[in-house]
Amino acid sequence: MRPNCSYCAHSIDNLQRDARALAREWTRLGGVGLWTVRALAVIMIAGSLASATWFEQWWIRVWDFPRLQIFITLCVLAGLTAVLDRKTRPVLPLLLAVCAVWQGYRIFPHSFLAATEVKSAAAASDDAACIRVFAFNVLQDNRDYARALELIREENPDVILLTETDDAWAAALEPVLRNYPHRLDRPLPNTYGMMFASRFAMTDATIQDLAMPETPSVMATLSVDGRKVRFFGIHPHPPRPGIDTDERDFELVRVGRLAETETRPVMVVGDFNDVAWSNTSELFKKTARLLDPRIGRGSFATFPSNMIWLAWPLDHIFVSEHFLFKDMRVLRDIGSDHRAIVSDLCLDPDRAERLNDEPEAADRSDRANARDIAEDYVEARKDKAAGN
Repeated sequence: MRPNCSYCAHSIDNLQRDARALAREWTRLGGVGLWTVRALAVIMIAGSLASATWFEQWWIRVWDFPRLQIFITLCVLAGLTAVLDRKTRPVLPLLLAVCAVWQGYRIFPHSFLAATEVKSAAAASDDAACIRVFAFNVLQDNRDYARALELIREENPDVILLTETDDAWAAALEPVLRNYPHRLDRPLPNTYGMMFASRFAMTDATIQDLAMPETPSVMATLSVDGRKVRFFGIHPHPPRPGIDTDERDFELVRVGRLAETETRPVMVVGDFNDVAWSNTSELFKKTARLLDPRIGRGSFATFPSNMIWLAWPLDHIFVSEHFLFKDMRVLRDIGSDHRAIVSDLCLDPDRAERLNDEPEAADRSDRANARDIAEDYVEARKDKAAGN
């Protein structure tokens, strides 16, 4: 069949006419819309450049979080400026496109297009021991205890890590947590309380401040079907006005170094107040020599709970190469600003080490960055002690 060339030409004419009409509309608006696009483009480019740095200032680090949303915005702006903005073509559209490619590169591993690094438990051996891990930032001011209790009962996890728990939350959750014989609890009124519950026996278990006072972290060795698993639960401070990321980054580096020394299987869980695609999370992962079960499966965004379109992954579960992946889900909104995350991971060391990707190790540059973070933390603590 011969192509209908007249139809194709007519369609092209229509597109060109629509583009000219859109350009005339921008002109009719007196350029206000175009200058708005230019201003937003400059902001997105500046934010992308800022997030590529290692500076710890809160107003820089917040650009790490919404990479997916920034990527989409950059793509839209690149298209608009290419079509409508004759004065900045081709420079501004190209800059926007380059930034979009870079943002896409950073978030690509947490898409379905990437290869997984923790392989499926469908290939697990018969003696694999599967663990259901449940992590949830309850939001201290959230008092919807009933829905939290209901969700925990529904999921019936083996291991529970709860953050932002105060005395009221501790009392409210006791009806379900009393069924867990092994506990580490430190409720606090400062939004950094932590509660840890396990069906597995614990040894060498402690809950202590690793980077900041009254900001506890859990460390425990779990006995899972006769095999030892070293567990870390963390919840460092987020970047926000007046609080930079030196303490958060140091806690991630410190836990990474502790995990690096382990010969046993390792699991690190918690609200990192950082996203998986940030420089510091990637440094933590390489320092600890851990794997991310989400890679190749999605971002599993948990915050903010009521705006899925804006959400990013703040709550994490990292594992050593001894585990295989069975399932991971972000659960429904139950009143907190976070959604709970639950994962089934199967401890099967021999088979998992053959199937999984080898964890990426920290190189010399990573080691230098980790030292810089530790030194900045020490300096920041000295300045605070001196009242600066």
